Amino acid sequence: MTAQNPMFSHRKQSIGFTLIELIAVIIIMGIIGAIVTPKFFNSTDFKARGFADHVLATLRYAQKAAIAQHRLVCVDLNSTTSKLTLTIANLSSDTSCGATVLNLPDSTDNSLTAPSGVSFSPTSTVNFNALGQANAATEITISSITAHIFIEAETGYVHQ
Repeated sequence: MTAQNPMFSHRKQSIGFTLIELIAVIIIMGIIGAIVTPKFFNSTDFKARGFADHVLATLRYAQKAAIAQHRLVCVDLNSTTSKLTLTIANLSSDTSCGATVLNLPDSTDNSLTAPSGVSFSPTSTVNFNALGQANAATEITISSITAHIFIEAETGYVHQ
């Protein structure tokens, strides 16, 4: 028996990537990075989305408070000061909101202020009666995002 020369033995399969595969992956990662990265560094969109969710929850809270306390709850949307303020009628028979504040849950304040760079429109007042109905249908637009918040007049339903 003769010993085999290592030069002529079966070649082992190389394990790894070819240069073309590596270049293709680098190009694809570069394209994805160029498209996705700017979205992560624009914090105004994240702030606007968070504020929109907070406004939606606050409006729903105002409607539920009106039903639970059987009183008129007023939501003042002031786009000039970028504030949303809640007040409640003193008595169940009152037809207008007084100066009595309705504090937000887990807060000692009755107002919600938009973060810097975020605004909303229009300036209006939405009143929820004891049945949870709104005084008028309203559409609230938050700047820099495409989502709108709607309040239905007949039912007081608040949705996006």
